[in-house]
Amino acid sequence: MVTMVGKESEFGKLIKDLIYLEHDAIAAYKSTIERLEDKTLSAKVSEFHQDHLQHLSTLNEIAVEADIDVPTEGDMKQMLTTGKIALADMLGDKTILKAMRSNEEDTVTAYERASQHADARPETKAFFMKAHQDEVRHRAWFETTADQL
Repeated sequence: MVTMVGKESEFGKLIKDLIYLEHDAIAAYKSTIERLEDKTLSAKVSEFHQDHLQHLSTLNEIAVEADIDVPTEGDMKQMLTTGKIALADMLGDKTILKAMRSNEEDTVTAYERASQHADARPETKAFFMKAHQDEVRHRAWFETTADQL
């Protein structure tokens, strides 16, 4: 999927869209953890899931500070991210990891763009940059690990 998150001109809309994106990612991670047969892989994915929970927590704090309504669940895209994992499950762990790698493309792109947003305060940009680094690390692990299976 190609995301438009990070292209918002309004800072509040950016934060809302990032929160939706994190809810979608968290749902995909939960689905992946449940479906992976290799429990070693599942444990590593659980670590990444924790990163996304932390991102969501920080985004919620930013939203509250900026008086932005906080979405409490994902949007329609969540069906696509979790559905991709459900379909991949039929083909095994390698395919599940490849599906997650493609899901990570959106979060990598979104946080990279967000870190350049003109209305973000320096500490918010620093968070976006750290989240981007997390997402790059997740994507690389999914890609490398899937290729080794």
